[in-house]
Amino acid sequence: MKTLTVSALVCAVVALTAATVLPAAVDKTNQTAKILLVKRSASCYGGWTSLHDRCYHYVPKPMTWARAEKHCESIGGNLASIRNIMEYHDIQSLIMKSSYEYKEAWVGGSDAQENNQWLWSDGTPFHYVNWCPGEPNNYGGKQHCLQMNHGAEKCWDDYGCNARKPSVCSKKG
Repeated sequence: MKTLTVSALVCAVVALTAATVLPAAVDKTNQTAKILLVKRSASCYGGWTSLHDRCYHYVPKPMTWARAEKHCESIGGNLASIRNIMEYHDIQSLIMKSSYEYKEAWVGGSDAQENNQWLWSDGTPFHYVNWCPGEPNNYGGKQHCLQMNHGAEKCWDDYGCNARKPSVCSKKG
């Protein structure tokens, strides 16, 4: 009966902490099993993909930029910030695996607060850029949100935030 209770407790702990159970080490002095739990290197589960030190989730459902950001927040992240070319290519690969093409998608860049002052919704410094030629252009004074995979070059474009597009969420791993 004790073994059944310990087994049930171990299963509950593993399920609740998303931990991996290593083999039990028996304490010879009191014959009590000690379970060693090790956290996963990244908390990327439930549809999230681990890439380097972050988790990413592609959302194929078209939404406005604001709704996409709210959705990402509801699942523990933000629209993705992109820190370098390697991350950009990783996110492109994630989209390609899900949709079999490089679809345009919202990421977390916006200059809605002040024109030409681009910020990431997660607060990451906006250092790396991959704008398409002539972008950002704020066409018509109404393009304040960042879409990726634009045009033949699959680069960045500022676009109207009310357009409905797929999106990419990210969170710390």
